Amino acid sequence: MTTTSTTLGGNNSSGTALSGTGADAAVVEPSPKAHAAGTAPKAARAKVASKVPAAENTLRILKLLASKRGPMAASNIASALGLPRSSVYHLLGVMEANGFVLHLHEEQRYGLGISAFELSSAYSRQEPLSRLGRPMLASLVDVIGESAHLAVLHGRDVLYIVEERAKNRPSLVTDVGVRLPSHLTASGRAILAALPKSQVRALYPNAAAFSARHETESPIMKYSALSSHLDQVRQRGYATEHGEVTPGFGSIAAAVTDHVGWPTAAVAVTFLEEKLPAEEWPALAARVRKVADELSVRIHGRPSA
Repeated sequence: MTTTSTTLGGNNSSGTALSGTGADAAVVEPSPKAHAAGTAPKAARAKVASKVPAAENTLRILKLLASKRGPMAASNIASALGLPRSSVYHLLGVMEANGFVLHLHEEQRYGLGISAFELSSAYSRQEPLSRLGRPMLASLVDVIGESAHLAVLHGRDVLYIVEERAKNRPSLVTDVGVRLPSHLTASGRAILAALPKSQVRALYPNAAAFSARHETESPIMKYSALSSHLDQVRQRGYATEHGEVTPGFGSIAAAVTDHVGWPTAAVAVTFLEEKLPAEEWPALAARVRKVADELSVRIHGRPSA
């Protein structure tokens, strides 16, 4: 796949420049008088002046478009970001010329373009979560002496992308590349609890969406039971699992969240339940949450409250 490069300081194919009298001039911060009078847009008043405003505002536009479910009109982009319309049109023109936005002429709206998709694909190929998470999990394993793993949501399943096995601990079913029903695992429950309830309901529309690996006490086999369990996870701040995946083994997990609080992954530890009394679970959960929060910060996300 060919990647289109962007030169923010130079001219683009449409002849629009991002320096001099072009977009840089159009994105000058509101004057001190405007700040004092309170007439500057709220987003602009809160924004610290950048040494490279064109580059910063380009990224702000891309992040805004990425956060929306559909394309936006340029005027709405300008209003949402507190930028002059002329500046927004200049920047959109450059991004369109380089494939980062697509102008839908019939709707007079702008959406993300193929170059933005290429960036997201490159993000997946480089496996940043695995690269960032692996050393953090290794440090956690060294401290607690139990195995840990990192998982992401894949449909109704969790997909394990990192496993760090503790010394002299048995191998687990949660190996890298393994998928398990999310409602059965601590990792999955941590992620589901951080999703909107409507999203969870969409993933589990009926009884056919539920399954079990083993006979356990109080299995989660319907939405009402799952919803009640996830309420407990939210209140507690971490998720647990008692033998639903492998008899005799328990797990504790906490969600890793992005900049809008959306669950990106979950950090979990697994151990023989007979080796860890129930009263020690909260202390272990605090360590797991600390690692999940640190990973959230590393991906510029929002750690748990």
